[in-house]
Amino acid sequence: MATALHAPILDWYAENARDLPWRRPEAGPWAILVSEIMLQQTPVVRVLPVWTEWMERWPTPAALAAEPPGEAVRHWGRLGYPRRALNLHACARAVTSEHGGRVPQGYEELRRLPGVGDYTAAAVASFAFGRSHAVLDTNVRRVLARAVRGEEYPPKATTAAERKLAESLLPALDAPRWAVAVMELGALVCTARAPRCADCPVAASCAWRLAGRPAYDGPERRGQTYAGTDRQCRGRLLAVLREAHGAVPKAALDVVWDDAVQRERALDGLIADGLAQVLPDGAYRLPA
Repeated sequence: MATALHAPILDWYAENARDLPWRRPEAGPWAILVSEIMLQQTPVVRVLPVWTEWMERWPTPAALAAEPPGEAVRHWGRLGYPRRALNLHACARAVTSEHGGRVPQGYEELRRLPGVGDYTAAAVASFAFGRSHAVLDTNVRRVLARAVRGEEYPPKATTAAERKLAESLLPALDAPRWAVAVMELGALVCTARAPRCADCPVAASCAWRLAGRPAYDGPERRGQTYAGTDRQCRGRLLAVLREAHGAVPKAALDVVWDDAVQRERALDGLIADGLAQVLPDGAYRLPA
């Protein structure tokens, strides 16, 4: 099965890969690490302008480490899940203080950086340093579930069986290119809701397609809601703090959300997560 998948997918990638700045030869390990953390649960089109600004402002880990964490939160903008900004800032400080300002090459060293999980460590080790790892993001897992296992969607959480399958499919040469090719296929063709099987380079051998594209029969997959949630409330509060460039009186936060109970809960959550600070006079600011 591996050899039947390798050539078609790699050839497809050679013709269809998007020209993304973190994939270019000149992109260094720091640029790749930043991109991987930004791309978690966030589409490329939203990441591109923020990543570009970050790399212009903070081209090295040391440059970001020298700034207060609130600046990372400020320039994260509206990418969502802003704790990732704090993780990146903590990564920058760890890389600067513990690794001489150079992103470590090994999976285990990467895994020990703040906020870096299995996927990110494998991705950076592969794409920045040419290591051979199973890189299992949502797109890769979906492609393998369909093409090999004959299932519409993978399990909610990565399983040992998925990891074993992905490792068995790694080519002896150029495993990083294989990883990004499968990822791109999932992002552009083998999408979650409307897969374009007619454009897929492995449609003829895809186990899911050959089985008649059976519908997913696992636990219900619910889309994430946003309107009216604590996440939306937190986002509005954080937007006020980002735009202020200084302390914000409580009254300026009170006006952005009508439900006082939900607003206070969201504000407490921002403080608990380290995304905001309350000052002795009752004003609020980004973390210093």
